[in-house]
Amino acid sequence: MIILNRIDSRLIHGQVIEVWLPHLDVRRVVVVDDEAAADTLTKAAFGLVMPPKVEILTTPVSQTDYGALGKDGVRTLMLFRTVKAAVRARELGLPDGTLNVGNVHSAPGKVALNRSVFLDAEESEALSKLRSGGMKVVLQAVPADAPMPLPV
Repeated sequence: MIILNRIDSRLIHGQVIEVWLPHLDVRRVVVVDDEAAADTLTKAAFGLVMPPKVEILTTPVSQTDYGALGKDGVRTLMLFRTVKAAVRARELGLPDGTLNVGNVHSAPGKVALNRSVFLDAEESEALSKLRSGGMKVVLQAVPADAPMPLPV
């Protein structure tokens, strides 16, 4: 069962491992990212930093079985590097649920929505479409932060 979908440009890092995993009692992390899935060293590094009780899978966006992950009984955190990857996953069957936008790096043409999320117009529009299509979209870096709804 997918407990949370999270967009985080950094994928696996301290916030995820030390805060989100215990807060959500996660038993499996699925990194859905084409680049990471193609890099043996990155996948090995993810495995080394993951707590022993947490399974880690790293899969390409188009080869992830979203339906099966949503239906089984394993408490799962889905991680996407980009808004585009989360949108593609939804097109490929990612079920309704919460999409947590936690960290999206700053870049030219992007607007700060909070201290860790910077979106351009295309990303904002894509997230709005996900929201109107049934996903609950919130901005939240860590559980101690109040979830902020996506601005209209």
